[in-house]
Amino acid sequence: MSTTEIKPVQRVRHPFRARHVQLLAREALSPGFVRLTVGGDELRDFFSPGFDDHVKLILPQAGLEKPRLPVMVDGRPRIDGERPTMRDYTPLRFDAASNTLLLDFAIHGTGPAAQWARHAPIGQWLGLAGPRGSLVVPAELPWHCLLGDDTAMPAIERRLAELPAGVRAIVRVQVADPADRRDWRSAADLDLQWVDSLPDAAHALILPPGEGFIWAAGENRIMAQLRTLFFSPPGADLHRMCIASYWKRGEGDYHEAASVGH
Repeated sequence: MSTTEIKPVQRVRHPFRARHVQLLAREALSPGFVRLTVGGDELRDFFSPGFDDHVKLILPQAGLEKPRLPVMVDGRPRIDGERPTMRDYTPLRFDAASNTLLLDFAIHGTGPAAQWARHAPIGQWLGLAGPRGSLVVPAELPWHCLLGDDTAMPAIERRLAELPAGVRAIVRVQVADPADRRDWRSAADLDLQWVDSLPDAAHALILPPGEGFIWAAGENRIMAQLRTLFFSPPGADLHRMCIASYWKRGEGDYHEAASVGH
């Protein structure tokens, strides 16, 4: 496909939706990752067109079989009563035939979400809200540069599964434990390196000519360095970039209001 036929990068908003789902299966992927399968009838019309979409998992409040779900009040989601533990995760793969969704949890540390991912009983109810919006990046762009740390791995894995043959995927990932590295495959021409420093790896990049997209996600301070690097050169096209802070060192419930870039 020629670049003139490629659709533009788009941001798409979705109607707010919160659902009850059940934990159906757990798989230990590596020392730092657990893959959970959640599902149920309320997932029937689940829609996630963006590879880095986020859904908010809502863990059950104490004493409740099912968590209270948020409802929209004056344009903002609100939950009555005790505020539950909530965290953002990337929908890795949705199976419409079985109404199931795969979610990968990075389980470093001892926070409530990590403990739940490790030990919650199969069959437990939880809430799932979103995605509220999607960044839809055409897979047919000639090249895609994907950078991130452990928390970005589900989005990168999903994107590599979506990319077609005939495009390039340049991937740099920094993980805390080498045992968490994945043997990823893609129909795209894959250039994958596991690195010790994302800023150093980004400095060393020589990006292909022509249209492409730069995507990065990870720790707040590291992402700030990447923004400085990619946004500064003369002629940098911010509509062909998305650099998002997924977490901030020292803050357990950090959430960036908006990605910087397109």
